Amino acid sequence: MSEGSRYELADLLLFSARTYYRQFELYNAELWPAQLFGIGLGLGILALVRSGTSRSARAVPLLLAACWLWVAWAFHLQRYADINWAATWFAAAFATQGLMLLLAGAGAAARPSVGPVRAASSAIGLGLMVFALFVQPWIGVLFGRAWRQAEFFGLAPDPTVVFTLGVLLLLQPVRQGQTRTRPLPALLWPIPLLWCAVSGATLWTMRAPDAVVMPLAALVAVVGLGIRAWSRA
Repeated sequence: MSEGSRYELADLLLFSARTYYRQFELYNAELWPAQLFGIGLGLGILALVRSGTSRSARAVPLLLAACWLWVAWAFHLQRYADINWAATWFAAAFATQGLMLLLAGAGAAARPSVGPVRAASSAIGLGLMVFALFVQPWIGVLFGRAWRQAEFFGLAPDPTVVFTLGVLLLLQPVRQGQTRTRPLPALLWPIPLLWCAVSGATLWTMRAPDAVVMPLAALVAVVGLGIRAWSRA
């Protein structure tokens, strides 16, 4: 057996699990009490989504855009890039998603209208949002991580992505007169789904017990998207 065949995927990581989680601990300490603001912002977005007004249709993508752009700069570029060279590419992807959300919120033709939570896909979206806000930050803690290393919506990538997937399922086009407004562009889906795969692979190589969370969230979102497409057929 050759030397190369004895290497595992985990050997390709340039950082240890301890170093990775330490990034979140330092990040949280520096930004406190921004975590509370993130939870409040998430609740505000949830209320806007449920309100179904034209203002909410514009505000929701803009608020999400701010979260994605913040994570791109404050986490990926300013911190994660110190231990992972690929973080600069992650930052570019998150910034791209943020800019697309800005366009979705600012452009009248691209604005979605928000419908009530009725269909199964909307219920799945609501569940993903609630999960990202109140459950996901503490899953790692349940598996032995320090509570100071919890990841919060609007500050850390994983809960921000899961929350966004939920929002994408909840935003529905509705009739306005004889026309139908456009839903959020399909291009808003690939980056969040790809991040679920990247994050899951990273945690899996570190043998983290919560490595399945992000891939499962992506699967649930895709199922919800399929249900929504089937219900409109």
